[in-house]
Amino acid sequence: MSPLPPLLVARRARTDGPGPTAPAAPGAYDDALDDPELRTARAALVQGRRQAARSLLLHTGDDWDRRGHRLTVLAREPYAAAWARDWLKAEPASADASALLALARVRRALRGREDPGRAREACAQAAALAPGDPTPWLGLLRLARTQGADTEVLDAFAEVRRRHPEHHHAHHLLVARLAERPSGGRAESHEVYDFAEAAAAAAPADSPLAVLPVVALAERHRVLAATGLAPADPTVSAHWTGPRARRILRAGFD
Repeated sequence: MSPLPPLLVARRARTDGPGPTAPAAPGAYDDALDDPELRTARAALVQGRRQAARSLLLHTGDDWDRRGHRLTVLAREPYAAAWARDWLKAEPASADASALLALARVRRALRGREDPGRAREACAQAAALAPGDPTPWLGLLRLARTQGADTEVLDAFAEVRRRHPEHHHAHHLLVARLAERPSGGRAESHEVYDFAEAAAAAAPADSPLAVLPVVALAERHRVLAATGLAPADPTVSAHWTGPRARRILRAGFD
């Protein structure tokens, strides 16, 4: 099974400084998760050697969840955009180089270091090189999740799902966005729970989307805690003890 994206609001012990990423301290969070091949390729890329990343992405093939995760992690390196541009100069038709550049520019745009329009253009170019790849659309979804209108978010999500209906990173992003919308009524009837439960029910039994309702609970708690409507500590929050929450948690951890 391909690795799950980092859940929800887990804040990483990581800094994106001007130079190469320092080795993680023992026990520190590593974006690469349990993917040693990704860690090796990332270390080579930090040194300006793209062959390991090229080989990694070639062998990832159409495992779209894993491809999205690997490209997202590689794109977090401070010089990823520059490396991807050099790669594209050497291989103008490389869908892998184009996707890396797209996600690197999305990353920079989310940090206020890149024009979002350039990031969107890079995603469109990557999508044109690989029409069946959901990864450029994942980049657009990441950008829209924080900077776009609801229609932009839903359009990007629909394009990801059209290419890979169970894309768990895309589902997590949409859940995070939906959780931020007003409840419009009783807290337990929020649309994010309806969406997450429907997606989990429609997915195969062994799909990572089975935990999506629990993801929705955690994301909604993030929003409620940030606005002062719930305690920051989930262990003392009524949000986790209502009937729907108990049912979701029982189903998610059975």
